[in-house]
Amino acid sequence: MPLLDTRVPAVVLRIDRNPFHHGTLGAVRSLGRAGVEVHVVADTAGSPVHRSRFVHRTHTPPPDASPDAVRAVLQQVAGRIGRPAVLVPMDDASAIAAARTRDGLAASYLLPELPGALAERVADKAELAAVCAAADVPHPLTLIPDSAARAAADVRRLGLPAVAKWSRPWLLPAGGGLRSTVLVRSERQARELYLRTEEAGSRLLLQAYLPPGQDRDWFFHGYADRSGAVRAGGPGRKQSAWPRGAGLTAVGRWTPNPQLRELTERLVGELGYRGVLDLDFRRCGVTGRYHLLDFNPRPGAQFRLFEDGAGVDVVRALHLDLTGRPVPDALPRSGREFVVENYAPLAALRAAPTGRELAWYAPDDRMPGWAMCGLWGRHVSRRLGQRLRATAAGAAGLRRAAAAGPGAASATGPGADPAAGSGTDSAAVPGGRPASGPPVPTPGSSPSSLPFLHSPGSGTSGPSGSAGASGPSGSAVVSVSSGTSVTSVTDNEKASSR
Repeated sequence: MPLLDTRVPAVVLRIDRNPFHHGTLGAVRSLGRAGVEVHVVADTAGSPVHRSRFVHRTHTPPPDASPDAVRAVLQQVAGRIGRPAVLVPMDDASAIAAARTRDGLAASYLLPELPGALAERVADKAELAAVCAAADVPHPLTLIPDSAARAAADVRRLGLPAVAKWSRPWLLPAGGGLRSTVLVRSERQARELYLRTEEAGSRLLLQAYLPPGQDRDWFFHGYADRSGAVRAGGPGRKQSAWPRGAGLTAVGRWTPNPQLRELTERLVGELGYRGVLDLDFRRCGVTGRYHLLDFNPRPGAQFRLFEDGAGVDVVRALHLDLTGRPVPDALPRSGREFVVENYAPLAALRAAPTGRELAWYAPDDRMPGWAMCGLWGRHVSRRLGQRLRATAAGAAGLRRAAAAGPGAASATGPGADPAAGSGTDSAAVPGGRPASGPPVPTPGSSPSSLPFLHSPGSGTSGPSGSAGASGPSGSAVVSVSSGTSVTSVTDNEKASSR
């Protein structure tokens, strides 16, 4: 008998337009290799995903992330398929829309029994502080300003640099230059960010910054089954990232970590969460404790790292559980690596005695890997050309201003704030994503930072992190501030000895 019930197809849904989302390809391959008919509802134009031999059919994605639009498209797809299918959302927007419209989709799709508001609550970065406080899980000191002046005051309180995040990054408009996460280096920059709140579509929150370091960036992928037990997946360590120093996982390693499992199970139990989850942690270099930075209610892009000895990953666990089949007990493959070739090409070439999976290339599905090489090269060339033209235009403007006299160059004069940069882009935390498309190098980058030439170092890098403040006894303080009112919850968990 096959591991999965191959009579039940799967629909992989992604609203985000990023053509280089390798997690989507991972879901297609995971289910397709098991004999499941896989339909993809996503924008695959200019993406290697549609070249996979495991894609049965692609469908036009919804025009936006509104629940009504998502439900309408999914019902059209269900009519074409003609039988119930397992739905696999691959980004926060699609996971939230699917959860909100679960009742309307129940006749055509198999979905975890997750309260409609819970996916949105855990994905909202402003709500996550309260979620962590209720579950006694360490989380950064979080302040939510209600004015531009308050934003400046909050970064003074937190100390510079501080981390700024938009609470609902899936609402960021494409092409507006806003990033989900930036590193704020001045009060002026904090004020400027707050003034773009309406444009961003969600609240601005500020967090204390926890610097990256060796073995500090971790993630946990899992599947909470119908009983609430966390199955499949496991803890992973981010060995290198793109961009270097923080950002997307370029190289990850399956690494045992009982503390992360305990924190995850505590959080799942407190929330009553069901389904696939992807958690990002950063370990504090002072206390050794792991702070939860993000809770993603869907598979992470590197979920294929955690295919265990029984052939189960979190996407297969989802299909097994929703079709009434038991999820086999996990057989961890500690030391296994996952490498994204366009971010870490040299890592993809070195020996991997404990096993490795590549994001794009696979011996049984070669076309997406070859397509990625050409598409990524053209993408980077185009973006570099845009940056170079912008740099040249800026330099020409400075020359004209200098020729016109000192008064014309006031932006760089004594009254300017050189640390403020240009608001969002100048201090973007690598790992905060643009509203669309993957990060690209800037002109003047060293050759080692360019795609296909990037050589990861031995140090760990990961997403922008934040540190909880310490009270008199070393306990972390999770705090949400609005205007002048501050609500604090003291986390009394003892600091780890690590």
